[in-house]
This record gives sequence, structure tokens and C-alpha cells, in this order.
Amino acid sequence: MSNELVVEVDSLECRYGDFLAVRGVSFGAVRGECFALLGTNGAGKTTTLEMVQGFRQRSGGSVRVFGRDPREQPDVVRRGTGVVLQQGGHFGEISVRETVNLHAGLSSRRDDAARVLERVDLAHKTGTAVQSLSGGERRRLDLALAMWGSPELIILDEPTTGLDPESRKRMWQVIGDLKAAGSTVLLTTHYLEEAEQLADRVGIVHEGVLAVEGTLEEVLASRPARVVAEVVSAPPGWWPQPPAGVSITVGDQRGKPTGVVEAADQQRSMLWLVQQADEAGVELGMIRANPASLDEVFHQIAGGQA
Repeated sequence: MSNELVVEVDSLECRYGDFLAVRGVSFGAVRGECFALLGTNGAGKTTTLEMVQGFRQRSGGSVRVFGRDPREQPDVVRRGTGVVLQQGGHFGEISVRETVNLHAGLSSRRDDAARVLERVDLAHKTGTAVQSLSGGERRRLDLALAMWGSPELIILDEPTTGLDPESRKRMWQVIGDLKAAGSTVLLTTHYLEEAEQLADRVGIVHEGVLAVEGTLEEVLASRPARVVAEVVSAPPGWWPQPPAGVSITVGDQRGKPTGVVEAADQQRSMLWLVQQADEAGVELGMIRANPASLDEVFHQIAGGQA
């Protein structure tokens, strides 16, 4: 992965009348990486992507794709960009092969239809009418068209919505291959597992504002790791006083006394709890160690707690 910026967004704004839908969003994506833009419905993700593509007029800020303004030089930007929209539009009566050939005739990029369809596992469907494809197969066709000619930038707006787990994993593999080949990927998704699987960096938008942005490790560092321990037997009222940087919450789970220990250092907090229990003759039952998750960070921001 190089440090060459393919997409650069600075203080981006979009206004609908008196409503400011996107407010000062800034991020960048370098060649060969996947940047995932996350957020609840209506957070401003799709509007941001539309401004990156030059399809929507921005109210403020700047966008550069390949160093060009997509509003001033749309042809240059579109020649190097492939897009999967939330809902693809195809002629249902024509075949998969004819759909790809039609797209090829409208594109300045060159590729081989058989190769592209093989990569998305549609080689056996070339003669099938698009209207006869399953939902997962249609999304793979959308991706085949977006990746035609190996564009420098691929924009994926919720590309796996409605897919079964196996189809989703196939899409992930293809997207990973595109990154490895040097394409930059801008992704929006409601599947946080998908972002964790694909993204090198993530940004979470809430009410038009980019609330957090960074590598997955940097974003997760904002939340502590958690150790959950059930107590089998202990003296009445036993729970040790935690050291600095460690918190403990006492409760019940499955009808058993339980302590939830949170700390930035998961190993340190687990070791501390086990040592305290051993010194006090306390018998611990099930112990579960969970690192911070993107799901926790997302819901904290969506709930207005960040």
C-alpha cells in the first residue's frame, strides 16, 4: 500500500434548504486501502459518496479524486472509478453476457468479459437473463461491472445488503483481491463485521458529522477491553478494589454473581482478577475475555454518547 492519496475530502458540507446534512466531514483514502464510512440511516454516508463522485453539488469544503475536482473534471474522475450503488439498474430481459458487453461498450476501460465474470463466480450464468438471477447473483454482477477494467477507485454503497452469508464472503474475497491489486475502495455498510473484515481505516458519521476516524486499532482503542467472570463460591461481599485504569461492575448473569472488569489492557485486567481470586480463595467459574468491538463504538456514537 502506498501513501498516494486517491481521495481527499476536506471540510465537506451539503445543505438541503435549511438542513445541513453533511457538516465538515474530512477524510482521505490512499492507494490500495479500503476506507469504510459507517453510520446510521440518514447519517450522511450516501450523500458524502455522491459528492465524492461529483453527482451532487457540495455546499462547502473540497473534494479531490486523483487530484481532480469531480465537479470540474467529471470525465477524468469517472474514467478511473467503478461504482456499486445501493440498488443496481439492469435490463432484466437481456443476458448476463449482454449486460457486461453493453457496459463495456459504454466504458473507456478495457477488460475481458469472461475473466471478470469468472472473478465474481458468474461464469456459469453468462447466458442467463438478468431477471432470472438471484439477489446475490445480481449484486455480484453489479460488482463485476464496477471492477471492469480494474479502476483505480471502487465505490461500494452497501454492496452486500440482503446477501446470504456465503455470498457475502465471496464478495469479501473479491474486494480483498481488488485491494491487493492496487484499487482503492470506499465502502459504506451496515454490517460492522464487514467493515472489520475489509477496512484498513474506518470513519463513523453521526448526524452529518464524522465522529471518529482512524485505523481499526485506533478506533477500538477508544473503548476498553472486557473480562466477564462468574463466581462459583466466595466470601459474602467479596469483590476487590480495582487498581487505577481498571473498573469493575458487579451483577448477575444466568443467576450467578458476576463481575465485569474493563480496562485498556485486557491481559493485565484478567491477570489482576485471577490473582485476587486466588489470594482470597475464591472459585471462579466461566471467564470470558472480549476485546473492544466496532459494534460497541458504533452504538456509543449512534446513541449520542461520544
